[in-house]
Amino acid sequence: MSQPDFSSVADVITRFAAHGYIADDRLATTVFVQTKLDKPVLLEGPAGVGKTELAKTLALATGRRLLRLQCYEGQDESKALYEWDYGKQLLYTQVLKDKIGELVADAETLGEAVDRIAAQESVFYSERFLAPRPLLESVRSELPVVLLIDEVDRADEALEAVLLELLGENQVSVPEIGTFTSSTPAYVVLTSNNTRDLSAALKRRCLHAFLDYPSAERELEIVRTKDTGLADALAEQLVQIVRGLRDLDLRKSPSVSETIDWARTLAVLGATELTAKLLSDTVSVVVKYDKDVRKAVAALPKLVDPNAVIDEHQHVHGHGHGHGPESAATDVDEDHGPDGRAVRAAKDAPGRHNDNYYGGSGATTPAQVSTVPSSQGSRSFAKGFGNSGRRMGKRN
Repeated sequence: MSQPDFSSVADVITRFAAHGYIADDRLATTVFVQTKLDKPVLLEGPAGVGKTELAKTLALATGRRLLRLQCYEGQDESKALYEWDYGKQLLYTQVLKDKIGELVADAETLGEAVDRIAAQESVFYSERFLAPRPLLESVRSELPVVLLIDEVDRADEALEAVLLELLGENQVSVPEIGTFTSSTPAYVVLTSNNTRDLSAALKRRCLHAFLDYPSAERELEIVRTKDTGLADALAEQLVQIVRGLRDLDLRKSPSVSETIDWARTLAVLGATELTAKLLSDTVSVVVKYDKDVRKAVAALPKLVDPNAVIDEHQHVHGHGHGHGPESAATDVDEDHGPDGRAVRAAKDAPGRHNDNYYGGSGATTPAQVSTVPSSQGSRSFAKGFGNSGRRMGKRN
């Protein structure tokens, strides 16, 4: 059952806290204004800081139904707005084929028969055969809803154009039927991880809030509300360690949700003390890339005990990686990685192999050698193919 709108900013904070979401004054003010003005809210910030959770909590706190549109690359309006149930249309066509026969039985010409069938076209493009997706469903819903448009920055810009009508006028147009207008506007929450800039037109229609990593005090309060099972003193120490990891030059910094996961992991292991070894053994809960893991493991002793003495000659490596010059080259690849599309395109380029690719006798230039990653080794399997090998290379 839908509950009354929030009476004040303090009411937002209280009702959100009752569902385990700790909102500060700035964020609570944004939510309060949203419910009073029926304006969509755009939440931007790094992953895992509570953007999606805010929409879920808003639905719980107001008693509204939650509808979620998860955005992804290549998404088109048929997956976001609506589509026609072609299977159902075909089934009805088969069932009604006798009626169709009767309809055109006395038609004198083929054209007349087609005209009669075309006159009935609207029967098959009616609400009976309309399959609503989250955007249209939020407009047609008789009950109040919270519409979460999650990670809108992952979708193509074309989807943004589709959203403008909904966000600006609380309506959706279906060309074959008409325009649907919401009787009870949804509370719309859009989230973005800033993987690309959103259009000015979309931002103009929304209230805006940026969610960053919280302060140590607020993050500890969030961890406490999640009932992780970790002792309070250890949770406080863990929060400080996570904040230290965020200060490292990591490819992906630990999120608040991952701090909670780490606390639960340590509680399951029965931790009574946070040691560098215990944290190193479980650091992959919050650090997701191999080079980041090595950086984190190297930093943990100092984060646990600032007075710890670290062996400068100790090499930190894992997952089968060695150390030395070869490892350094590997680290660069892990940080940035090759452009997969460029690599695939290069494989399709004509004439990419020289005459010596299959073991010919010509000289090999340094540039040719550098095109083969050292990890692949020499292509000794092709040596000795002679002319046959060169003919194969030309066909490629």
